[in-house]
Amino acid sequence: MRVVHIQARINAVFDLPKSFIEKLPKRVAVFTTIQLMNSLEPMTKQIEESGREPIVFKTVHTRNKGQILGCNVQNFKSYADEDFDAFVYVGDGLFHPKALVWKNEDKKVFGYNPFTSEQYVIKGEDVERTRKQYRAANSLFQMARRVGVLVTTKPGQFFLKKAFELRKEYPDKKFYFFIDNTINFQALEDFPFVECWVNTACPRIPFEDQVNISKPVVNMEDVKKQNSFRAVYHQSGSLRK
Repeated sequence: MRVVHIQARINAVFDLPKSFIEKLPKRVAVFTTIQLMNSLEPMTKQIEESGREPIVFKTVHTRNKGQILGCNVQNFKSYADEDFDAFVYVGDGLFHPKALVWKNEDKKVFGYNPFTSEQYVIKGEDVERTRKQYRAANSLFQMARRVGVLVTTKPGQFFLKKAFELRKEYPDKKFYFFIDNTINFQALEDFPFVECWVNTACPRIPFEDQVNISKPVVNMEDVKKQNSFRAVYHQSGSLRK
């Protein structure tokens, strides 16, 4: 099936409140969603004019610098050559800003919702309970002998070849591969012999959907011994000409 992705941007341009900018530290990495991309450059200019330094990253799954997706779960220190003090997220909801703190425990996210004017701060400790549960799931993976591997055929998330490498890296385990376009979590209960699941699709599944799965779930990138699997790379630079 052919798929066409169309960017849906809001024509209006939003500004950041002065009260919000004044709370920001010296250097901030700025992110927003595709809907608000038209506002990104004016907002980074506001931050710059306040004497602060906005840094804009591009991830491998996004089309634009400063755009964030829910799958952007990574430690920015592992590949970024620019240090920064905190994140700035402009948009609605907590789904996207939480992605920034999963593996960046020492960074805060200064969030601003332009639709409600809400200002908030998310810290690594706000997701610590889920993080501890995930660490426990990784330990259970090491002990498991029968492991199910979830593979999706969605473009950009299809990593079957990488998934097969697990058999060589863990010869003491029996791997079962489940391939579908959309993962039906309820259907996983039909395979009670599976002791642990390895997810190769969206990295948010072990965090957001673990409540819907009775067995522990871990991401493939966190259990691969030869870990060349990385979903994100870094580009920096000002948006201004």
